[in-house]
Amino acid sequence: MTNLLVLSNYLRMKIIELELLSDNIPETESFYKEVLGLEPYHKEGKTVLIYEVGYTKLIFRKSENVKPVYHFAIDVPNNRFDEGHRYMKGKVSIIPVPGGSDIADFRNWHARSFYFYDNNGNIVEFITRYDNNVVSDKAFDSESYISISEIGLVTPRVPEFADMITARLGVPVFHRQPRADRFTVMGDDDGLFIIAETGREWYPVTIKAHSYHTRILFMNGGVVHQFIK
Repeated sequence: MTNLLVLSNYLRMKIIELELLSDNIPETESFYKEVLGLEPYHKEGKTVLIYEVGYTKLIFRKSENVKPVYHFAIDVPNNRFDEGHRYMKGKVSIIPVPGGSDIADFRNWHARSFYFYDNNGNIVEFITRYDNNVVSDKAFDSESYISISEIGLVTPRVPEFADMITARLGVPVFHRQPRADRFTVMGDDDGLFIIAETGREWYPVTIKAHSYHTRILFMNGGVVHQFIK
């Protein structure tokens, strides 16, 4: 049984590296230190920052007046979600969700999450997925982050893009979310591509989705792939 569990975990989708753009590297470094408690383990002057967010490498590369806005999610342990929410609420404004709360309850995903903006205007999500059954015996801090588990990808034609992702990279539609013409989720409970139509609003805000340079190194089915958008 143990070997089967190890094999199952190995075959699941995991985002190993995520490279995004930032117009202001020094401000990004300050924000991620002061709010998320992260120090870059590598940096190149004012042009590149590399962080370890759990097992995911998060890379910010300098852009010039691009003003990129991304959506990505960080997984946290089930038993540290509420503590993490309180911790982050003391550091940054939490974005309200429909219904008046600042915690989203995704019952069909067996997950809860909350959202905030980073210094770049990125919509950052902290999420816990109860079917993954990950717990921690340590108080919440930057070492509580499991991984970056979601990245938003934007395209003018969602169905065609989703079909391409499956054909080229073998990533299936997420079984908890039916595919739709303007929004489709692909992957599994460890790693997801959130595919949105250009101009569609990112949940839970009114910011419209647009495509910016994104490089993803990920594992799916035991095979490592690189995808650049």
